[in-house]
Amino acid sequence: MTVHSAAEKAHRPHSPPRSKSLQAKELRFISELGRSLLFTVHPKKVASRVASAIQRSVDADICAFVAELENIGIVSCAFDRKGEIDPRLFPKTAFEHWLALLPPQIGYSEENPEEFLLTGLEHEIEYVSPLHINGEIKGAIVAGFVSAGDLNETKGPLIDAATQMAAMSVNLSAHYEAAINDSINQAKDENWRFTEAILDSLPVSLYVVDRDFRIVTWNRHREIGAQGIPRDAAIGRNVFSVLSRYPEGRVREEFERAFATGKIERIEQQTVAEDGSTKHWLVSKVPMVDDDTGSVTHVITVGEDVTARVEAMHAVGRAEKLAAVGRLAAGVVHEINNPLATISACAEALEERVADGEFSDSSAAADLAEYLGLIKSEAFRCKSITTGLLDFSRLRTGDRHLIDVTEILRSSANLISHQKRGDGIEIKIEIDPDLPLVNADSGQLQQAIIALATNAIDAMPKGGILTFRALAQKNRIAIEVADTGIGIRPEDLPKIFEPFFTTKEVGDGTGLGLAVCYGIITDHGGRVSVRSNVDRGTTFTILLPVK
Repeated sequence: MTVHSAAEKAHRPHSPPRSKSLQAKELRFISELGRSLLFTVHPKKVASRVASAIQRSVDADICAFVAELENIGIVSCAFDRKGEIDPRLFPKTAFEHWLALLPPQIGYSEENPEEFLLTGLEHEIEYVSPLHINGEIKGAIVAGFVSAGDLNETKGPLIDAATQMAAMSVNLSAHYEAAINDSINQAKDENWRFTEAILDSLPVSLYVVDRDFRIVTWNRHREIGAQGIPRDAAIGRNVFSVLSRYPEGRVREEFERAFATGKIERIEQQTVAEDGSTKHWLVSKVPMVDDDTGSVTHVITVGEDVTARVEAMHAVGRAEKLAAVGRLAAGVVHEINNPLATISACAEALEERVADGEFSDSSAAADLAEYLGLIKSEAFRCKSITTGLLDFSRLRTGDRHLIDVTEILRSSANLISHQKRGDGIEIKIEIDPDLPLVNADSGQLQQAIIALATNAIDAMPKGGILTFRALAQKNRIAIEVADTGIGIRPEDLPKIFEPFFTTKEVGDGTGLGLAVCYGIITDHGGRVSVRSNVDRGTTFTILLPVK
């Protein structure tokens, strides 16, 4: 680029003499431009106003503004006689090359059009006025004229004066814009931290996935617990790889359904923890719909632990069933016991006669003895059922007084060891020292513990370890009866305290033992719960309030 000095400019043949009226016009232009920039706070608007005003004032065929501002980037615009045009006619590479020159060439050029900064215009001359910001050249205003005679000696100084004003204004607006952006970013960060704190404070597990099934939000409750996953290990990853322990097909169907329908869906699930305890969850899939497009952009998954609610509902259901069985027992047990007693007495009398040989001449004597034995055993089995039913109809007040749980557990273990019910059963007793006393009927409490222990032995046909455990907790005592047996299937756990429900073979149990145990503990103001792992064992826990 050929640069012309101020002296050369003064002696150009096509430059008319400077006049006073022209000076007044220039001053008025600078004044008006200054007022228009006074409240312009955006760098892009400053650039547009300056470039447009200069183009009109000097009647340039084109006027372009370009600057590289700190924290803002490149700001550029261009105007011709018809209005704003594509600023890309000022190539970035040419601008960077011009800035790299030390110092950048300034002034006007007309001898080497291939070195013009402006492209796409058949012009003979262009004037370059640098933008000085904080002592450095950060950009330029370039005016292009199709005819060299259109650039006279008054237009260069006018462009320079406007450029100086533009440099100051764009610098201030850039600082203001940066401050606004910093404030906005800070507000966004604070708002996000506040939102994240709210999500972390919610007593639910929550995470959000986008349409590519990538996790974008993962709250604190998804991090804690036995099935928790750290947030850093989840954010940005595919949800199916993070939730690999769940069936991918089912989870994918749930998300695809939420994205497709845009409807909230609630799903009940249950999980079994490592200790065998069952957790119940209410999982909600909540679609996020874009108001402009109406499409689902994200799906929020909320998991609420409803174990306490489900267990309470089960407890109410069990209590209702126990009450119903009790009312039934009160009405019919005595009526059933009388014919059962008659049947048993007749069977025993006939057995005695068979034993005395009264039917020895009959070829059916052996069959008669067998049938009588079956009649008597089944009658006694019916008697045991009615006895169990009576336990529901009786008010279990008993002789309640302060008792030592340690003595009850040791006595129960001793009775179980003498029953010789199973082979290869090892009995362990683990009791915390100085346990507080409980107000209970010792006979009823021992009945409940022995019922649990008997079931535990039946669950260990190949032998195992039966553990009696007692430990003090806040305002209560926990009594545990644990085995290392076959365990209980998850689908059977909600039903094990129901009357007549049993997993044993026909004739091996009435299904009333655990129901009676549940009734005894409930009448004592306590709770009984169970946790179990199939093939690993079962633990029943009795919680009793301390005196």
